[in-house]
Amino acid sequence: MTNQSGKDNGCCYTIVVDGHLEDRWTKWFPGMEVIRLPEGITRLRGSVDQSALHGMFSRIRDLQLSILLVKREDD
Repeated sequence: MTNQSGKDNGCCYTIVVDGHLEDRWTKWFPGMEVIRLPEGITRLRGSVDQSALHGMFSRIRDLQLSILLVKREDD
């Protein structure tokens, strides 16, 4: 998000994908907490800017994972 000073500030996002993300792929999501839930889904959570968020969507697509939820958590 760009604030009035023109700086791009990151927001905290939670992204939930269908399936468990293997350890070898977690490095594709720097700065994100990766939690594998018993329901067979993975939750990614962390603070990223818009550019990084779009990059994560591309990586999720490349891994052929389905996005179940994207939530921006305002402070």
